[in-house]
Amino acid sequence: MTAGAGAWVLGVDSGGSGVRFALARAEPGAPAEVLASDEPVRTGPAGIDAGQLLGHLVPAARELLGRTGADRVAAVAVGAAGMASLGDGLRAELPAALSGALGVRRLALAADGVTAYAGALGQRPGAVVAAGTGMIALGTDLTRWRRADGWGHLLGDCGGGAWIGRAGLEAAMRAHDGRRGGSAALRERAEALFGPAPELPGLLYPRTDRPAVLASFAPEVARCAASDPVAASILREAARNIAESAAAVCPDGAAGSPDAGPAESHDAGAAEGLDAHGAASESVSECEVALTGGLFHIGDALLVPVREELAALAPHARTVPAAGDPLAGALVIASALAREELRLPHHPRMLCVTTERDG
Repeated sequence: MTAGAGAWVLGVDSGGSGVRFALARAEPGAPAEVLASDEPVRTGPAGIDAGQLLGHLVPAARELLGRTGADRVAAVAVGAAGMASLGDGLRAELPAALSGALGVRRLALAADGVTAYAGALGQRPGAVVAAGTGMIALGTDLTRWRRADGWGHLLGDCGGGAWIGRAGLEAAMRAHDGRRGGSAALRERAEALFGPAPELPGLLYPRTDRPAVLASFAPEVARCAASDPVAASILREAARNIAESAAAVCPDGAAGSPDAGPAESHDAGAAEGLDAHGAASESVSECEVALTGGLFHIGDALLVPVREELAALAPHARTVPAAGDPLAGALVIASALAREELRLPHHPRMLCVTTERDG
């Protein structure tokens, strides 16, 4: 039995900088009451710390219920960074814990890329590139998910903030050494921010937040790009990487990229591994691509080459504005779940849904 549009739903966005919560009516465009914590949820050898997340979530939900005068939460959607590979503990513990603490009967646990997708495009087919410190592309034809990159700053996240910042700092060090490919402008900016170039490795390598430190230099690369050809080439290469990932996950992405094989032959961690139902996707004539995340606040220095590269790689793709952020996406999923109208494809790691019958 559906909970109805008048029911209250809770969206949760858990990321590297903290956790945000939003409570709203289960109807499109309903205003939300928002609460935030700047303490991120820990991730350890056992995965995301379910106990710590619950320690944030339950008190926050009760406070929001008190603010709004709502009596109960009909559905909850939790989007968390690392959910796909590190969310086993959440999937095992949260359904029973939230049922007992808040009477929640409908729960969706989603990778943060999925909530970014739902916030940007809602429940229609297309592709979303979420780029901040890292970078991941996610697409769906509403039968399955396709993923490209999002493998972290050591193995991927190509074109993301840490990638751009690292390339910019490498160019600064090349200029310091007198090697080809160096940039005097980027060396000047690096030394203004971090100190003398020879000291940079000692400052950077011991940091546990290296990706964020690297990403902090990405805006400097963008500022230099208008007058420095090395900085401009870094952003062009970042744009090419972003466009390649977007083209790979468009529902019609294989046809738009000459180097891509059929959908079934994509990397097992991408299209093939994310097929929840074993169904082949249907081709579409046009793929909407939304760009979301803090990296795109850099502006036209990155956005213009991304659009150019995407047009060359995937002529069927069309960039569109992102309607909302991952917290808004969590509310989209929770609202659809409450109304029994969730059309985004379920998947045991990307979008796991549990429900109980209303008593």
